[in-house]
Amino acid sequence: MTDTMTMTTTFPLESPARPRGVRRVMLESAYNLSAFFIALAAFVLVVVNLTLGLVLTVFVGGVLLLALAVNVARGIARLERFRLRTMLGREAATPVYLCGRPDQGFWRRSLTPLRDPQSWLDAGWSILGLVTGTLAFAVTLTWWVGTVIGLTYWFWQRWIPTNGNDKGLAELLGYGEGRTAESWVNLAVGAAFLLTLPVVVRLAAAVHASLASVLLSSRAELQHEVVRVETGRDAARMAEAASLRRLERDIHDGPQQRLIRLSMDLGRARRQLEQDPERAAATIDEALAQTREKVAELRSLSRGIAPPLLVDRGLAAALDEMLTQSVVPVAAHIDVPHQLAPHVETAVYFVVAEALTNVAKHSRARHAKVVVEGNGYPGMLTVMVSDDGIGGADVHGPGLSGLADRASGVDGRLSVESPSGGPTIIAAELPCG
Repeated sequence: MTDTMTMTTTFPLESPARPRGVRRVMLESAYNLSAFFIALAAFVLVVVNLTLGLVLTVFVGGVLLLALAVNVARGIARLERFRLRTMLGREAATPVYLCGRPDQGFWRRSLTPLRDPQSWLDAGWSILGLVTGTLAFAVTLTWWVGTVIGLTYWFWQRWIPTNGNDKGLAELLGYGEGRTAESWVNLAVGAAFLLTLPVVVRLAAAVHASLASVLLSSRAELQHEVVRVETGRDAARMAEAASLRRLERDIHDGPQQRLIRLSMDLGRARRQLEQDPERAAATIDEALAQTREKVAELRSLSRGIAPPLLVDRGLAAALDEMLTQSVVPVAAHIDVPHQLAPHVETAVYFVVAEALTNVAKHSRARHAKVVVEGNGYPGMLTVMVSDDGIGGADVHGPGLSGLADRASGVDGRLSVESPSGGPTIIAAELPCG
């Protein structure tokens, strides 16, 4: 039995909406200006606890201080991910942390975070973040101060005491003397700061946020990819196992029983040859008819494994043949990219075949539509089957759940819209290979 458990987490499916215009500049400025104070507090808390913990490792309290330091770093990391999502509109997935189980002892629960690599990445952020946080704070503060002072200098310069020996910015730059020249030069400087403010603030925020993303969320992205691959692998196995079970059942219920009957008929015909040749000939004719039926049935079953036309002439030809045999009239738009991977072609074929089978059996539809094209998201193939039936499709039933597993097995995804009363739309997005 393992001594650890992992906390569940939710990976964002869509990127958060990024602010725009003046709101974006204000949020990025707030992010940069607050970064220094948060980073300073994190640096002090984590470094002090780590230092004391390392010094006191020979005592019990030293180990607890190390555990406290990484837990503080975890909390600060969660705050930074929240800031990235809400203030900058950046993806910031939370990794799966290693945590002790409630039924474990105090020491084991307390020391488990020390064995988690992400905890030490969080601690590293608490230290390194002070560098980029200070840089972001200093740059943003400089540009805002330069903007405000330059644009308002003409108003408050009247209260600045003057000395005949002092030289202003305008005089130093050679643009003249006096308050008027000084006002115009400072106004120009303030305008330059204002025009470059969005770019400079965004660049400073990007530096600080990029380091945060690498240390705090890159491992979450790797975990997400591992989960996705494992889910796709399991889905492919389930879909393959279901197909084999269905094929085994069909063979047992169909060709196997017919072959047993054929063997019995041929044995009876052999015994009848000497006593009743005419009856034996009739029996043989029946056996020949059964043989032709069995061949047709075996061909039908072979289509459930790998349709011959799909293997020989490709996906477009196999789909055309399928649509011509559909019970429900189908309008189709087939635009298949060249050189699709074989497993993708097979997945597309069976998605369309199973969807049309459901239309014929359950939808009571009068018309259906099939669209297969690769003009959407780059590298993705879109498959959509819709009908004008009664709707209410069971997305958890064996048919549609099997389609979802088949799509997931090739790193794709399936969506089903089937409100009561219709229409039903089954859409799949599959990678081209």
